[in-house]
Amino acid sequence: MADSQVRISIVILNYNRLEETRYTVECLRELTVDRTDTEIIAIDNGSSDGTGAYLNSQSDFLTPVILPDNCGVGGCAAGFEQARGDYILVLDDDSHISDGTTLDRLIHLLDTIPDIGAVACRIEDRNGNRIPAWHLPGEDEPGPCMAFVGCGFAIRRRLFEEIGWYAEHFFLYQNDIDVAFQVYLRGFSIIYDPACRVVHRVAPANRCRKRQVFYATRNSLWLIRTYYSWPGRAYLLTSRVIIGLLRALQFAEPAAYLRGLREGFSRPVKRQPLPAGLCTTFTPFWRQNSLLHQLLRRT
Repeated sequence: MADSQVRISIVILNYNRLEETRYTVECLRELTVDRTDTEIIAIDNGSSDGTGAYLNSQSDFLTPVILPDNCGVGGCAAGFEQARGDYILVLDDDSHISDGTTLDRLIHLLDTIPDIGAVACRIEDRNGNRIPAWHLPGEDEPGPCMAFVGCGFAIRRRLFEEIGWYAEHFFLYQNDIDVAFQVYLRGFSIIYDPACRVVHRVAPANRCRKRQVFYATRNSLWLIRTYYSWPGRAYLLTSRVIIGLLRALQFAEPAAYLRGLREGFSRPVKRQPLPAGLCTTFTPFWRQNSLLHQLLRRT
């Protein structure tokens, strides 16, 4: 296939979910069998359950990228760098597009609206019900949005490369929010389109409360320190410390919380404060990390 024919590269990160990987690959095989404008790149993040061997066995259909160790979201870069498409659709090993029209729609949007940097897909369960996310619009209608869900979004390849792909030090969670900040800071926008549908099967493997407490605390602190200025930054940092503590107590994970605090404040960050014009765009992030808003939401 000539490079010029590849419009969209579908990149999947896989880690120790062999059956989920099989399901995703078979769905994509069925949906893209007659297409000449797509390619599939599947990264194995140092799995120990045979996922790497399975992906190698599918090399007639996809490009396997086998990594020796689990690099977290940083492992995606090995696949992104091989992508030949104008656009990249990012999936997880437990997510898949619901139909072929999603690919057509993503290509059309990015082809025809030059200021769109990324498209947030509708994330739904196996039954077609929308899975809500705080960083997507509350209404299931097309329009501008702050960010996207990492298991189902499309982005311009050159823009993503300029950003530097995912920031590998995030390892897990909120790396997609960091990319969203960077998309807007580079003068692009993000839109949500419910016609672009991704099914997230939400596999339970590799999910635990300790990681949720640690990464949510640490990575949120990094984002606040990077993109917000005083006095708002002081308020959000204080709020995030208290919100993290409450979650740690709820999940009985104080050690993970303390580690998240330590790393969240000790790592140097490259300050890129949001200009005033973008603060409104990122209101959902503010509310998610504001103690006052979180308390009001629960009352």
